[in-house]
Amino acid sequence: MSAPDDVTLVGFAELSATVVRARLLAAHERFWDVETRPLHHPVWFDQFGGFGALARSADGEDVGYLLGVVTADRLAYLHLLAVRDDRRRTGLGRRLVAWFDDLSRNTGARVVQAVTWPEDTAAVALHTALGASAHLAQDRAGPGQHRLVLTRSLAR
Repeated sequence: MSAPDDVTLVGFAELSATVVRARLLAAHERFWDVETRPLHHPVWFDQFGGFGALARSADGEDVGYLLGVVTADRLAYLHLLAVRDDRRRTGLGRRLVAWFDDLSRNTGARVVQAVTWPEDTAAVALHTALGASAHLAQDRAGPGQHRLVLTRSLAR
């Protein structure tokens, strides 16, 4: 495994959205332990690509990514954060979040929010370590489909 500092973050706006999406979906099992393909709608790469980032190793491999957007009411929504299985616990997830936080602040966002499954202990641990508070949203994704909404301030 390479050191985490061999990774470059590149905004999706600088890449071919169609190609990147296809590569990430082809490597889905390296990034996810659950099925998330439906959450990778092309709009996150095409229309919202300016708020997404790809982490690439020195040898050109995709090792992490973040999909998000800043809404008109200045809410930064972190849609997906993924780190490849062999790059977890290296600080790469925090680095991607810091990149998104900076971009979101510069766009005028005051708050960042993420939504996850209550069972996703890694996501909950990361976001709460960054200062997020968690709220259980009953039926958020449909009847019986509860989600945790993690919210934190972007104030400096």
